[in-house]
Amino acid sequence: MPAIPLPFVVALLLVILLVRMARGADEKTFTNASLIFVAVCAVLAILTGLRWSIDSSSIRLIRPVFASVLPPLAWLCFAAPVRRPFRQATPVVAICLLVLVWPEPIDMALALEYAGYGVALIRLAGRSPDSLTNVTLDEAVPAWRAVMIVGLSLVVSGLVDLFVAADYAAEQGTHAVWIVAAAQLLLLVFVALAATAGRSRPEPETQSPPPETNEDDAAIAAAIDRLMTRTRLYRDPDLTLERLARRANIPARRISAALNRIHGRNVSQVVNDYRVAEAKRLLQDTNAPVTTIQFEAGFQTKSNFNREFRRVTGTSPSEYRKAALTGVSEQRPESE
Repeated sequence: MPAIPLPFVVALLLVILLVRMARGADEKTFTNASLIFVAVCAVLAILTGLRWSIDSSSIRLIRPVFASVLPPLAWLCFAAPVRRPFRQATPVVAICLLVLVWPEPIDMALALEYAGYGVALIRLAGRSPDSLTNVTLDEAVPAWRAVMIVGLSLVVSGLVDLFVAADYAAEQGTHAVWIVAAAQLLLLVFVALAATAGRSRPEPETQSPPPETNEDDAAIAAAIDRLMTRTRLYRDPDLTLERLARRANIPARRISAALNRIHGRNVSQVVNDYRVAEAKRLLQDTNAPVTTIQFEAGFQTKSNFNREFRRVTGTSPSEYRKAALTGVSEQRPESE
């Protein structure tokens, strides 16, 4: 019975994941960036399988060039809007030149590229979703998770390339196949986690005492509250921390730090609290469909709406409306 190289199995699973993601794209469950990233990973897995099963000279030339495309693509897909994106072609051009004139250090160059972009993505994400100031607040948490996962996966991929190069130098590649197989499994896990980061269920909020605050923090929190309640800025689905900072005329970092110290939550969660409060009001006072209420409250996607609503209330929007209507009907005979 012929054996199928593991990279082909990983590629097949990635294609299945890509198809499922594409079906959910109509409801904005996944972004185009996620679709492109998974597609490129699938092609790279196929090339890896061909490299270790056929080992033709053309595959050995094509694979490192294609592999060099993935880290810049990850940066363009998952990072904040990048100025002069053509600069991201620099490592790809460098790998192409090495393939043509000096192929020996290609593995080391790819390892450095992957590790460098991975560290850059992790640093970009920072310690909280507020670091992604140009991402819409509705998508801040899943975007932050995706950036962290992709950054970590690139660092691991860079280390794998180093291990393979070291194995060839010391053992003539005796363990290279097993190293690549393990790396492909990790790739599948990381890609699935990054692509589906926004679909994860919310973790229960833990109440912890907020850090020590000062008068400036209270003033900033009050200014943001006035901006939200008077202008209902939270209803803007494209609201980002950067846009909020411009409207409030307060630096983004100061808003993030103040709200975190006052409320013990990041900016996206604080803004989503206003959105959930609006959704609760509409669910109780109107007969509008839940989907309509989702957009009226400022949420772009059903998955984020359900996740944040459950985070705040502990239940789904439909269950909340049902409970609210039941409570009203039970109280009416008593009032009469």
